[in-house]
This record gives sequence, C-alpha cells and structure tokens, in this order.
Amino acid sequence: MIEKTWHCSLLKTKHHVGFVIMPPTQKELAKLAGVSSGTVSNVISGSTKVSEKSRQKVLEAIKVLNYQPNLIARSLRTNRTRTLGIVVPDITIPFFPKIIRGAESAARERGYFLIVLDSEGSSDRESDMIALLRAQRVEGILLVTASGQDLTPERWSAFTSQLPIVCLDRLPADLDVDSVCVDDCGAAEMAISHLLALGHTQIAAITGPLTLRNEQERLRGYRQALQRGGISTQRSLVWSGSFEQDDVARLCQNGMLKPAGRPSALFATNGVTGLAALRSLYSIGMSTPKNFSFVTFDEITAEDFFQPGITSVVQPTFDMGYRAVEVLLDRIERGESAPREKVRLPATIKVRESSGASLIQTSQDETARKKGLAAQRIRR
Repeated sequence: MIEKTWHCSLLKTKHHVGFVIMPPTQKELAKLAGVSSGTVSNVISGSTKVSEKSRQKVLEAIKVLNYQPNLIARSLRTNRTRTLGIVVPDITIPFFPKIIRGAESAARERGYFLIVLDSEGSSDRESDMIALLRAQRVEGILLVTASGQDLTPERWSAFTSQLPIVCLDRLPADLDVDSVCVDDCGAAEMAISHLLALGHTQIAAITGPLTLRNEQERLRGYRQALQRGGISTQRSLVWSGSFEQDDVARLCQNGMLKPAGRPSALFATNGVTGLAALRSLYSIGMSTPKNFSFVTFDEITAEDFFQPGITSVVQPTFDMGYRAVEVLLDRIERGESAPREKVRLPATIKVRESSGASLIQTSQDETARKKGLAAQRIRR
C-alpha cells in the first residue's frame, strides 16, 4: 500500500510568508510507485504498452498524490493534445446524446478526451464550431452536418485542410469522406416490408428535409419496398416535410383527414418527425392501430406517453459513435493517403402494437362478415 504524502513549498513575498501545496511531478510519481520516470510517462500518455503490474503501481500513485497532468504543457511538448471534437446539429434530440456516449466511451478507452459542441442546425455556426475546435488543437473531429446541401467540396476542403474529419449519420452528398451510419435505404425497406406483410397497400411516408442524404436514402428504401411488393409509388402519399412540428401537423392532418384515398399506414423517416406526427394525429382523435398502422425510424423517447407502443426502426447509436472514433483515430494514424473508410451498420426493427391490426384488418373482417351473411342467404 502506498502511503499518501503532501508536497509543500515555502512561499515568500513582500507581505506574506507561508506554505503552499505544490502539485506532484512525474518524478515523484515514479519514486512513489517504484518505477522509472519513463514508465510513468508511458502510462500517462498511453503511447507505449507497459506491464499490467507497473501500470497498476503508477495508477495507485496517481490516485494517492491526486496527480493532474498539465495538458497544455504536454501538448506543447509533444504537439498532441489527445483530444477529439464532435459537432452535432441539435443536442436536445435524444438520438445525438446516444451517439456522443458511444464516442466518449471509445475515446476514453484510448486515452482521449472528447469536446462536444452544438451547431444548432446552422451551417454558419457549424463553421464557427469547427474553427473553435481547431483553436483548441483537437486531433480530429466527428461531424453530424447541419445540412448536407451546404457542405460543398470547397467548404469540405476548408474543414479538412488541417485535421481529419469523420462524418456520422448525415453524410454529405457527392463527397468521398470517412463515414459511419446505418444502411438507411435497407432499414427503411425493412420497415415498409413489415407493413406490406400486414396487408397494407396504401402506405404514406412523411419525411424530414430532403436536403439531407439520409432522408433521401430512407425515401428510396420506401419506394424500393413498394416496388418489390408490386405497388406503384403514389406522389400523394409522399409527404416531404421538415423538423418543424407545425409543418408536420399540417401534412399529417391534411393527408389523414382527406375524404378519399386515405392511407391505412404511415411511415416516418426520423424520430423527430415521427413524434410530431403522432402528437398531431392523436390531438384530432386518431390513434394507432385503430385508425392507421404506424412505424417510425428511430426510437421515440416519449414512447411511454403513447399507448399502444410504437413500432420503430432502431439504429445502433452507441455503436455508431464508438466506431466513428475508431475510424477517426485510424485516419489520424494512417494519414490522408489511406483509402476512405465507409462503415454501414445494420438497423433492426422493434415491432410493437402501433403496427398491429388496424382499420385495414377491420375492413377485411367486415368484408368477410358480409360475404358470410350473403352465403347464408343464398343457402336459404
């Protein structure tokens, strides 16, 4: 057991004489742990592997002496800060904190710190946040772009001229970048196939901004699933929306309350839009699955508010953040000449009551009942 010691120094000024507690040095850590200063340095920096026994001795000495490394001095000496940054468009959307948790976990395991910034969905603020991270001398950035439309090759080149960037979730169009996301097209196709298997043929899709590539891919999956089911896509059943609740409410209510051609099922291409859609339709007395079957991309965190439960396409958000850090650190190590890495993770579908028997089943049951009554009358 290492005994705790105190480090004091006599302080003399014109008016005062006293003692101050001085922070311990790596040399003092080495002495207390019974190892070399080089071993201490290797444990703190993580640059070189040391034996587990020596590592534990150093960690115990760090705990006893309450050692805090001088990160500024170390970064000036090594030209490395061992910090990464992540910029997300809206940290209040529950999807993004889950990604951040995965990224922070991977960074911490490798001896890195993670700085989190919010661009508030603004391309200009996004540029400011990246400039701020550069000023903090981060070694790389994870980016969920505010708007794929604004991320031109010239703007991207300006972003990556001094440090590597890995894109998550919302990928810039027509740019060859390191990226991590789910197979958006395949995941959406899985959701629509689920509704088709229930017998639905009138399936509406409400989207977020189609300037975002992931929204485009999810709409493509919707169309592909219908095509494979032998159903033509109806323009009137594709509701191109936004993340604004009033806009979503207008689209849903106009589409679901029309007298003819009303869909029997609704697919939302993201959780923000999905939550707004349900709230707007519930507010006018409609419910799932009684009036329509419903599936949303992403888990809705307010799900306990909704009964029955909501069928959701679930993205591996923690894994997305974790893998993004792995890709970023690999890029830092290999440099810009290595081929771009594009990681596509599989999504899953969690089936709950909202996509169960709906008005389509009620209609089928009623048709069967009428046929049965007609057959009885004929026999009579």
